[in-house]
Formats: sequence, structure tokens, C-alpha cells
Amino acid sequence: MTSPIRRAERRSAPPGSLEYDADVLVLGGGPAGTWAAVSAAERGARVVLADKGFCGTSGATAAAGTGVWYVDPDPAQREAAMAGREKLGGYLQDRRWMARTLDLTYQQSNRLAQWGYPYPVDDHGRSQRNSLQGPEYMRLMRKRSKQAGVTILDHSPALELLLDDGGAVAGASGLRRQIGDRWTVRAKAVVIATGGCAFLSKTLGSNVLTGDGYLMAAEAGAEFSSMEFSNPYAISPAFGSVTKTLFYGWATFTYEDGNVVPGAASKGGRSAIARALLQGPVYARLDKAEADVQRHMRVSQPNFFLPFDRTGIDPFTDRFPVTLRPEGTVRGTGGLRIIDDTCATSVAGLYAAGDAATRELICGGFTGGGSHNAAWAMSSGTLAGQGAADYARQVGTTSGLGLSSAGTVGFRSRSKHALEPGALTKAVQDEVFPYELNYFREASRLDGALARLDARWREASEADAADTVELLRARESAAMLATARWMYRSALARQESRGMHRRDDFPDQDHRQRHYVTTGGLDEVWTSTRPHAATAHAEAAE
Repeated sequence: MTSPIRRAERRSAPPGSLEYDADVLVLGGGPAGTWAAVSAAERGARVVLADKGFCGTSGATAAAGTGVWYVDPDPAQREAAMAGREKLGGYLQDRRWMARTLDLTYQQSNRLAQWGYPYPVDDHGRSQRNSLQGPEYMRLMRKRSKQAGVTILDHSPALELLLDDGGAVAGASGLRRQIGDRWTVRAKAVVIATGGCAFLSKTLGSNVLTGDGYLMAAEAGAEFSSMEFSNPYAISPAFGSVTKTLFYGWATFTYEDGNVVPGAASKGGRSAIARALLQGPVYARLDKAEADVQRHMRVSQPNFFLPFDRTGIDPFTDRFPVTLRPEGTVRGTGGLRIIDDTCATSVAGLYAAGDAATRELICGGFTGGGSHNAAWAMSSGTLAGQGAADYARQVGTTSGLGLSSAGTVGFRSRSKHALEPGALTKAVQDEVFPYELNYFREASRLDGALARLDARWREASEADAADTVELLRARESAAMLATARWMYRSALARQESRGMHRRDDFPDQDHRQRHYVTTGGLDEVWTSTRPHAATAHAEAAE
């Protein structure tokens, strides 16, 4: 039975600031964040949700449609669903977590129907629940969050976590961008649902996804896992930001002179496209789609065609230039390491959900757009919200506890030189965008990139504190820098090719490396290995 609605309490605060007391603070207003907020509120928690943008319209899901890993509870179908992607993911998935995620996704997708989501029906009148249109989905999740009693702070990016005297996470503080003042929420538990990091690569909906939650969590001591699986690149028109790649299965790819790019239309065609782009422009034309397929494409993904319609290009008959845009951990599988069934991280009071959390448990080392990602956001958001609410109930009161700020870069005055966010962002992009560094990895190239990134970190960590106007951009650039260093350290540690992680110097998969790579640290980044879930379960049973 749903608990009575309890709302966060607004505290008296000095001028120029806003303060709340809550049981659970959720950072991020995408699908994972809103599911966490609703689930925590349904457990009786007082919940505040702070979103960097406007909850319900910002982020990767709100800007597009998405498939959902929704499978009927038939044993044969579930078995096929779990087995179907294991090879792609390098056999790093955990069957127990895959089953849990399928159960929760089925349950919560059905709740969406009860709440009024307009699922389409097939010719037999059956509701089709394996896809969601982002605008309708997120509009509904915002509505349900408010109905559950969640206090929503829009345009309020979090900047740093707050810690209690024992080192547990006890809230966060940030900016209210439209007003120009600060906010602080004291909370007994915090859910990081800030999404992944796409390095401002201009992929659709990812301008708010700069790894902010990663940096805040790392400053509190959190660990990460599978960060080496962070090098997906999505096909996009060179003149647009839409990275829906399914339709390129009907494309012919050619060089500037009109000759076909060998291998570009095959299963591993993105590698061929990347190597061709190193030599010069690449063009595409969706000339393999017949008329009925074309009509279906326009109905199912209308936003795919927006950049073409705006420029007067018919993608079915005209050649158009394409590029590959890096999507980092938004479509990678790395993120904050989860240590138990409640989506708790390695730091007391801190939980993770969605793209901010590692998806290794259900995806291993490979995932694409939507599908498993959408299911993970829905299920991990639910689990994290419930776990955070239960933890908050056990903690009791936090009033009167001394809190300290965990923030580092951008907050501490250590020298007279200023941090320049624009220049730092460009320096990070120069190391993570090039295909020869991030897509086709090799030890000497990774070492070189890391040496440059580490030098940039030393400069950033020694810079003077940023003023209010520049603080958000300073934190974003520092978060992207930290993310790149975790990615590349983990990539060096995995001396094989597995999932989406490719090493030119280790082109084959090594059965001895069926393990997870853990990483963390800021000034000094470290890595270690953990056994695969199946091995860990077997050892525990002995």
C-alpha cells in the first residue's frame, strides 16, 4: 500500500539561498531520476529532485523515442532475451541482475499504462510496450513525481555533495541557474541519476550529460566499474545532432569520389566508417529502404528526419555527409559501481541509477541506444529510490549534524591562476574525440593521452576557486576531465578486445580476463580487477 504523501521541509535560509530538509535527494530528472523519486516517495520518504535542466524535457530520453527491453514473463522468451546479447557484451553480464531487471521493467511498464501512457496497439488490439516516445514518457513521469509529493527544483544543477561527520553522504548543494542563487538540501540519502558523460559532443539531448554526478561521487570516495566500455560512436549527419543509427542499416556508404566504403554496411561497419573518416569525408544514402519502409521510418522516428527536412535533403535519394559522434558513457556501460541489490554505491548514503551507474550487470561490455538502457533506467531508478528511502528510515534524524562540503576543483583557492572551462573542455575533447585515440585504442597512444590529461588535472586542481558565473562550467569541464582519465586508465588495464572496448595491440578476446575493472581516485587514478559475477557467486557458495 502506498504511504501517505510527505513533502520536504523548507528551512529558513540566508538571503540568496534556498534550503530544504529531506529524507532522499535525487540528482537528475530523467527516467532514472524520476523513477527513483517516485519510488522513494511511495516508500514514505520526503523527496527533493534537483534537475540540471527542466525535469521532463532535458536529457537524452526526453529528446527522442526509445526502445525498451520489455519481455513477457514466459521462461523461453526470458531465456532468449538474456542469452541474445551475452556474446556482444563479452559474457560479463550477471544473469541474476538481468532477470531482476526484466521483472521490474515488465512491472513498471505496465504501471505506465495504468497511469495513462498512450501505448500503441497492434492489428490484434494488443498493447505494444516495447518502446516509448520520450516527450510523452517524461511528461508523464514529471506529473507522477509531483503527484507523489516530490519537490522538484528545475534548472538547479548540483555542484557538490555534503558529508556528515562520519563521511556518509548527507545532501548536496548547487545553483539555481535562472535565479542566480544557491540551493542546499540536507538529506539522509542521495541518489545520483545525473546520466553519463558525452563530452559535449553535440549528440541529441546530451548537452546536460557531462559526468557531473561522477565527479561529485568520486569526491566522496565512490568507485567506478567498466569505465573502459565507454567508446561508442554513433552515426550522425555531419550537419545534425540526431544519433539514431538504426536506419543506417538501409544505407550505402561512399567515399567522396562515389566508391563504396568496404565493410561499412556489415555488422561491424562502424569501424570501417571510422577508418574511412580518418582519410576523408564519408557520405551515406538510405537507398536500400523501399517505399513502405520509408513511410514506417517517418512515423516511428520523425525526429531523425528533422535535420534533412531543414536542409532540403532527401536522405533516400540524396547523398549526405556523415560523421561519428562519441557518446561516452551515455551509450557505454561504465559508471558508479553498485555493491548490493539496492543500487548502493561504495559510499554510505549514496545510491546510483541509470546511466550514472554501471550497466555491466545487464549489458556486460556492450550496449546500444534504448532497449537495455531504458530498462536499466526504469529498474535501477526504482531500486535506488526504494533503497535510499529504506536507508533514510534507518538513519533517523540528521538535524544538528555538522556537514562538510566534498567539492574540490572549482571550490578551493590554491593559486592565483584561474581555471578556464572553455579551454579545459576543448583539451579534453581533443583527447576523447579522435578515433585513433578512443575508438581504436593502443597502449602508447593511451599513455600519451593520459599524460596530457593528468597534467591538465594537476593544473585544474591547483586553480583558484571559480566565481558563481563560471562555477557550473568549471565543474562540468573538471567532470569531463576526470571521466576521461578513468576511461583510459581502465582501457589500459584491460589488455584485450571485449565488447565495445577495442585494442589494436590486443585484438582478441582473452578468456582469462573475464573480470570487471574497478577504478577511482582523482589526483591519483587507480585500477583493480574484480571477479565476474558467476565466479564470485561460486566462491561465496563454497
